[in-house]
Order: sequence, then C-alpha cells, then structure tokens
Amino acid sequence: MSKSQAKYSEDELPEFSPMKWSLKEIRDAIPPGMFVRNTSLGLLYLLRDIVLAATAWSIAMRIDPFFGRDEMKTLLTPLGAGCLRWAAWAVYWWFQGLIFTGIWVIGHECGHSAFSDYKIVNDCIGFVVHSWLWTPFFSWRISHHRHHSNHASMERDEVYVPKTRKDLGIPDSPQHETDWDELFGDTPLYTLFALIRQQVLAFPAYLLYNVSGQKNYPKWTNHFDPNSILFTKDQRNAVILSNIGIAAMVWGVSHASAVYGAAQVIKYYGIPWLCVTHWFIMITYLHHTDPILPHYRGKEWNFQRGAAATVDRNFLGWQGRFFLHDVAHFHVIHHFFPKMPFYHGPEATKYLKSFIGQHYHYSDAPVFSTLWKNYNECQFVEDEGNVLFYRNKKGKAVLRPADEYKIKVENKEL
Repeated sequence: MSKSQAKYSEDELPEFSPMKWSLKEIRDAIPPGMFVRNTSLGLLYLLRDIVLAATAWSIAMRIDPFFGRDEMKTLLTPLGAGCLRWAAWAVYWWFQGLIFTGIWVIGHECGHSAFSDYKIVNDCIGFVVHSWLWTPFFSWRISHHRHHSNHASMERDEVYVPKTRKDLGIPDSPQHETDWDELFGDTPLYTLFALIRQQVLAFPAYLLYNVSGQKNYPKWTNHFDPNSILFTKDQRNAVILSNIGIAAMVWGVSHASAVYGAAQVIKYYGIPWLCVTHWFIMITYLHHTDPILPHYRGKEWNFQRGAAATVDRNFLGWQGRFFLHDVAHFHVIHHFFPKMPFYHGPEATKYLKSFIGQHYHYSDAPVFSTLWKNYNECQFVEDEGNVLFYRNKKGKAVLRPADEYKIKVENKEL
C-alpha cells in the first residue's frame, strides 16, 4: 500500500508536550542588555525610513515625464514606453510598500513601548505614523496588547482564533462518515480568490468587524466604537483620539485628491498603503498559523506557552530584514518580551533558541508557497481537548498532544 493510501491514525503522529519553564527562567537566559531601549537609535531608524520614502517618492515623480518624452516613444515605440512606465511604477509600489510597512513597524514598536523609555515619545510617534497608515493607534494598541497577553488561548486571544469543528458544522461521530470534499472541495481558483481577499481586506475587516477575532463578542464589535466590548470606560478617550487621527487622514486624502487628482493619490500613496495591509496580514498570519503550532484551552495555557506558539520566518530575505526591521525574522522573541527593541531581536533569539530548544520554531521555506500551503492546511481545531493542532481539509493533523494531554475519546482513524 502506498503512503498516500495508508490509513491515517492519530496514534502514529509525533507527540507534542507543552514546555515546562516559567517566564522568569526564560528571561534569565537572556542577557539584560537585550532589554535596553535606545530612543536615539529608534529615531535614527525612523529617520532612515522617512528618507527612503521621500527618495522613492521623488524618483516616482520622474517616471511619467521620463517615459512620456517623445524621444522615449520613438526609441521604444509608444507601446514599449508604456510597458516600461508601468513596470517602473510596479517597482516603486513594491519598494514603497515595504518602506511604508517598515514605518508601520516603528508604530508597532511604539505601541509596545519598545521604541523608547519615554511614554510621550511612544505615544506621539505611534499615533502619527499609524494614523498616517490608517491604523487607529490607541484602539489597536489596546486589543493588540490583549492579543500578546493571551496568544494561543482559544478563550481569550484577540486575533487568528481558529475555527472549531462545531463552528464549521463538521460532524464528529463514528457513525457518520464525513464527506471532506463536500465540506472543503473549493476549486483552486476560488481558494486563490479567498486568499487574495484575505490579504487585501483582512486588516480593515478586523478593525471594522472583528473578523478572525473572538466569536463570542457581540455583533458589530469594532475598533472605532468607544463603547465597544474591546475597551474599558477608562480607555474611551484614547479610542476617540484614535478616531480623530483617522478623521484627519480622511480629510487629508480628500483634500489631496481634490488638489492633485484621485489617480495621483492612488499611485503615490494608495497602492503602497494597500501593500502595507498585504504585508502586515501575510506576516502576522504566517507567524501565528501553521500545522505545527499549538493552541490551548483552560489550565494548559500560560503566557510563555502562548509566546512559543509562533514561528520565525525568512521573510523576503535581505529585503525583509532591512525594510521590515526584522519583524518577521525574529517574531518569537517579540512574543516572549514585547518591550524588547527590534534591533536586539537577532542576538536575543540566539539565547532564546539555545534555552527552549525544540520549542523554538523557525522556517526558511518560501513564504508565498507557505502562505498557500497553510491557508489550505489550517482549517479547524477540535471542540474538545486543551492542547490543539490545526487539521487540514481531510481532517488530518501533523502532531498530536502527548498521552497526558489527549482528548479522552476514541482514536480517530481516516
């Protein structure tokens, strides 16, 4: 019998046991210098990003005049000049999108107070750069903090909470043979459409409609309502201030469109911003979604186990490291210690990896093919059990909890 025809058995999967160390033990393995924040260095990184963005913008202003010259049309033909013009714009959108994402990452650092020892510096810079990129800074910071505080908890995490068998209406009965093709038999073309939709719309949908968040929140839960369940009464003014920042952007973009034309605003700013939402969602999705990453219920969850349920990825190679401030390459250490500045991530990760060993996850697989693979492989988790792993479109997992953590039901065979 071929491997593809062999019967699937849960008992034959590799076992997983949650790590036992306390957060203090893990922190003690990291040199104290890794936790030091340098405001001047952070400001230099921000200045670098602003200079890069301004330089890219300045170069882009020359694209249309250059390829619109009669000499270029004569040399390349009008069609050739037009094709090269749009190719130049594509290069601008790619790099400006990465630069903008790096600026967003600086705001993210401010949200964690990792940018500076001074609260006023973190608040002011985070508010400005995130508002400029259509993120309600203080509102997002509140929910993002809860995500870090509860990551991989099925009951309390704020984002990328897996759907369960019950959520998808998948029967779990030995007497009922599941028709997996009927449940998940989407065509590759539709799956591609759904994935692209996720990449473009998921972050705005999360802010506006709590998409991928806790399903027990009331309908219309969002980041713009000061009375939302996401916030306490004491946080109301912070939410209103975030909304003022977004309202200022609405006015600014509307005014720029009236003065320069909507097409110009879209070309120089709009498409790079769409790239930010794509990169941000792709990075965070791949950090938190993988068949090898556990989720927990009840007493089996703790902060350090949730922090370890993430994966570092070689995201776009040198471009990801330079433009994105290592946010994808060294994310696991960030979940353990969110206030650690990003520029200490590479060195601190060496100590973390040495201490937690097999509980540290890293992948250098190509990220776009991994995005497709994980989008198809990570479908749901079980309704029972306190240590859970994603199952694919055939109901199969790649790991199982060790015997002491197993679901107390019959072994599933497919």
